[in-house]
Amino acid sequence: MLRNLALAALSLALLASPSAAQTYPERAITLVTGFAPGGSTDIASRLISERFAQNLSPNGRMVVENRAGASGVVASDWLRRQAPDGHTIMLIEVSSHAIVPAALEGGTAYDPIADFTHIGMVGTAPLILVSNPNFPARTATEVAQRLRASRPEEFAYATSGVGSIPHLAVEVMALALGGARFTHVPYRSGGLMLTAIHQGEGQFGIAVLASAAGQVRDGLVRGLAVTSRERFPSFPDIPTLGEAAIPGFEMTTWNMIIGPPGLPPAVLAQLNRALAATVAEAPIRERLLTAGVSAWSGANTPEGARDFLAAEVAKYRDVVARTGVRLQR
Repeated sequence: MLRNLALAALSLALLASPSAAQTYPERAITLVTGFAPGGSTDIASRLISERFAQNLSPNGRMVVENRAGASGVVASDWLRRQAPDGHTIMLIEVSSHAIVPAALEGGTAYDPIADFTHIGMVGTAPLILVSNPNFPARTATEVAQRLRASRPEEFAYATSGVGSIPHLAVEVMALALGGARFTHVPYRSGGLMLTAIHQGEGQFGIAVLASAAGQVRDGLVRGLAVTSRERFPSFPDIPTLGEAAIPGFEMTTWNMIIGPPGLPPAVLAQLNRALAATVAEAPIRERLLTAGVSAWSGANTPEGARDFLAAEVAKYRDVVARTGVRLQR
């Protein structure tokens, strides 16, 4: 009799307590970026957040929060300590989860693979070589010639942070130009980086296209060459760096959504479905393309995102070793 009563009570409790999947999301979701406003991760986050939330729940809300510092490392380290309930997620890029883990002395406090739940992909993007409008060279070919012939530290370049993809891209370019050396001026986001180049605090830089697209269109900085294998559709008149100055040069970045470790499988599945649906929508794809991001195409699964990141970690470990870029704590 007592056993039957206990089973009945348990059954009622289960009926009265819906699963996490049935009640999720219970409140607004925080979508974190690791850079200050105006950079590529901030722009991509704000372009997808509304539809991402609505695809997750009809009345869903998503708030973008900027936690800038150390090329996204500060926010990444914070994220892994958050509750794995699906209400705090992050849009990341290559710097915090592939470059800095490889370049930082002793590595990051987190493992970019093991310490996070990988939800899915947003898209990929080239970088773009930009200069101050008054820089004494007007094309990518002329800029490369001028930089190759420059004295050590004659020119300053701006980046979105130490260990960021713009930082590594200039180091790779410097090697291709015969080991030229420039003064590095790091900022806290791609937006601040572009403002600095416009104002002459740095004469040039290689920015993520999503950070630079608006400033290039407005003439605040001069767009010289993209770093992808082919010209980017929304900037068809800008050549690739490979065709204009450095044959074979190619470097791109990407955006992925991750969460803290241990997200419940049902919540992970909901987030992945909503993300995949969002980046498949034609208006979102068009807005991303205009901003300088190619929305992800093909399969978009948590397993695929994790495998993609593992390959990127291995690739940039080799790039960091080749350039000799080392970051001190």
